[in-house]
Amino acid sequence: MAKFVYLTCTPEALVASMLPPEGFGMYLSTGTKKRNKGQTIFFEVDLNAIEDKIDIDSMNSRCVAKEDGSPKSSVYLSVYRVLEMIPLQALKSLYLTTDHGCVLELKKAPYDKSKESLKELHLYQELCPVTPLVASGLPPSVFMKNLTDGSKPITLPKLLFVELKLGELASDPLRGSAEHLPYSNIGHLRDCLEILRGEYEKHMKTVQRTFSGTLLYRTIESGFYVGEKDEMIFYPYPSMKELEDINYEFFRGI
Repeated sequence: MAKFVYLTCTPEALVASMLPPEGFGMYLSTGTKKRNKGQTIFFEVDLNAIEDKIDIDSMNSRCVAKEDGSPKSSVYLSVYRVLEMIPLQALKSLYLTTDHGCVLELKKAPYDKSKESLKELHLYQELCPVTPLVASGLPPSVFMKNLTDGSKPITLPKLLFVELKLGELASDPLRGSAEHLPYSNIGHLRDCLEILRGEYEKHMKTVQRTFSGTLLYRTIESGFYVGEKDEMIFYPYPSMKELEDINYEFFRGI
């Protein structure tokens, strides 16, 4: 049987499996006997690109079919600073699962930095290796560079984050409508955004320090970003109409 390697993001781990991406996503979300339930976000990793970074012999000896011939679901290869050690070019598709095991594949796409807005505010959920919810006046590529280029006292080796919807709050934090934003503390979010508009040297404001582990997929704005410094990979997220057409089961599950 073929072997696959995945980088799970919540929590961060490198895992080998004999399950293809859809089967692995369902396994992570629902378990082997459908008694587990929870979202998962993970990358498929190009095994050939990381052979020098893992113990191949150990993986091959442990990731083998079971006695009844069924595939091995998971073998942990690393659980510490995993995103940091994986080359960006080794990351393949990104997969999202619902808590009932429906899986959506997101493929890489070119990202045009020239179309980024410097006037609107943004809301980013960081996912790996840290997980605060952050309001920012920086567009995605600048936000990425700001946190990973080593120029600030607090820096990260790499970062995965997703941009979330702000609607009218992106341009008018105090008076903009929040009718369709399902965030728990809109008043606090408005305050954080307004602080960014008033303090021109402040580019980021933490909205929430810890991630609940559940991402409201319907609140995703542009998509997911992973990278370091000036190197960034973009995984665009479809609109609700596009999602209904391309993956109805996932659409129903969110």
